[in-house]
Amino acid sequence: MNIFQEGNPQNIAQVLAGKDYRVALQQAIFKKYPDATLVDINLNIPGPIKNNRYLIKLFDYGIKQLEEIWQNKGYDYKLLKALNNDAGCENFYVLRESSKVVKLSTILFEENNKIGRLFDADVLIKGKHALSRQELEYSSRRCYLCNRPAKECARSRRHSVEEMQRYISSLYAKYVNN
Repeated sequence: MNIFQEGNPQNIAQVLAGKDYRVALQQAIFKKYPDATLVDINLNIPGPIKNNRYLIKLFDYGIKQLEEIWQNKGYDYKLLKALNNDAGCENFYVLRESSKVVKLSTILFEENNKIGRLFDADVLIKGKHALSRQELEYSSRRCYLCNRPAKECARSRRHSVEEMQRYISSLYAKYVNN
């Protein structure tokens, strides 16, 4: 099964426009919720296809599991904005818990969930940068193919887009479409 055979390819200009929109949306959220912790979560999808019916199901499957973690911990969270366009799915949440507590929950999700490594959960505090794993003394994200630091594999292009897409398609078949 290859879940990347449909969808509208995105080019670099579209990806950069999406980043600009994301930053503007984050700033607007912080104007309304200045003391909240903001979580901006999306999928890390290699290649030009960033969204289709399979990736939507994959995203929803993971989001449900992250929200269950927050519910089980008794966190007060609110979904403010859910995007679903050709650039992918992305959710914006505000939480009343501290940024460190929230970041720990997203690390738990990314590391202990079968598809968690596919997600990128940025935990933001108004006027500051995104809280990093290293600030909480956790190692950097690992590549889902070889377990090296993900940034190292991305920079060196160690794995082909096709190789990564095959892996994501296999996760979809195993966990989402079962």
